[in-house]
Amino acid sequence: MSIHIAAKPGEIAEAILLPGDPLRAKFIAENYLENAKEYTSVRNILGFTGNYKGKPVSVQGTGMGIPSISIYIYELFRDYGVKRAIRIGTAGAIQESLKVRDMVLAMSASSDSAVNIRRFGGHCYAPTATWSLLKTAWDVAKTKGMEVTVGNIVSEDLFYTDDPEEWKSWAKYGSLALEMETAELYTVAAKFGREALAILTMSDHLVTGEITTAEERQTAFTRMMEIALETAIS
Repeated sequence: MSIHIAAKPGEIAEAILLPGDPLRAKFIAENYLENAKEYTSVRNILGFTGNYKGKPVSVQGTGMGIPSISIYIYELFRDYGVKRAIRIGTAGAIQESLKVRDMVLAMSASSDSAVNIRRFGGHCYAPTATWSLLKTAWDVAKTKGMEVTVGNIVSEDLFYTDDPEEWKSWAKYGSLALEMETAELYTVAAKFGREALAILTMSDHLVTGEITTAEERQTAFTRMMEIALETAIS
C-alpha cells in the first residue's frame, strides 16, 4: 500500500488506463472489465482491476494537472510494478483541422510547467510517447475504422489564464491540443523505464468555441477507451 493508493501487492495489473476523472474510471470498470474489483478509493480517486478479453487490466483516476498525475503514476510505477500506462483524457483542440470529439495520439508533449525545468536543472526535456504503444494504438484505430491524428500536444499548468489567446503561439508551431497531464506521464515513465501513451478526445475547441457537456466527457468518449484497452493487452 502506498501513501495515496490503497491497493495491496498484486491487486494492480501491469497494464493500466489512466483517466483524469475517477468516475470515468468507474464507467470503464463497469462497462468494459469482467470481474472488476475496486482496489482504492482514497480521496475518492478510484481504481479498479478486472479482465479485458481474458487479460488483467487496471484503470485508475489521476485527478487534474501535472502535480496530481505525478503522484499517482510515481506510486504506480515504483510501488506496484505497472509497466504500461495509457492516459485516456480530454483536451482542447487548437487547430482548425480538428473537430470536437476527434481523437489525438500524443506523440510528444510540450509544456509551460516548471516541473521539468526544476527536475533537469534549467535544461529542456522532450517528453515523448513510447513508440510501440503509439504504433499499436494507431493500428488498432485503423483496424476499427476510427480516425486519429498523431502529433504534439501541450500540457499546461493553468486551466484559466490571464491571456485568453496564449494558445495561439502553440498552434502556430503545429501543436494540436491543450491538456494538463501528458508531459509528466511521459517524463516519469521514462525515469522508471516504463511504457506510456496518451489518447485524447477533443472535448472543446479554442478556435470555434464549441464544447461538450461534463456528462459526455465522463461516459460518452468510448472510442478512445476501446483503443486504449486493445492497446493495453496487445
